[in-house]
Amino acid sequence: MHDSIAAERQGIPAIAVMTERFISAAELMCRVLGMPEYKFVVIGHPISSASDEQLTQYARATIEQARLLLLRASGAIP
Repeated sequence: MHDSIAAERQGIPAIAVMTERFISAAELMCRVLGMPEYKFVVIGHPISSASDEQLTQYARATIEQARLLLLRASGAIP
């Protein structure tokens, strides 16, 4: 989260990816770093023991959510 927010502050588009288990920690970090409205991708948990099929699903979910975040940020969709 820190790296994504730091990149955004430098004008570099970035998207953080968190697992469901760390949503509250990610939201807290956003507030601490002064960007309480920062949006991030959320995928299933856990990652370390996920099967190849689960990882593929997580990757697809990441791509779709990231696409929507980027389109919203650009104003292409509300």
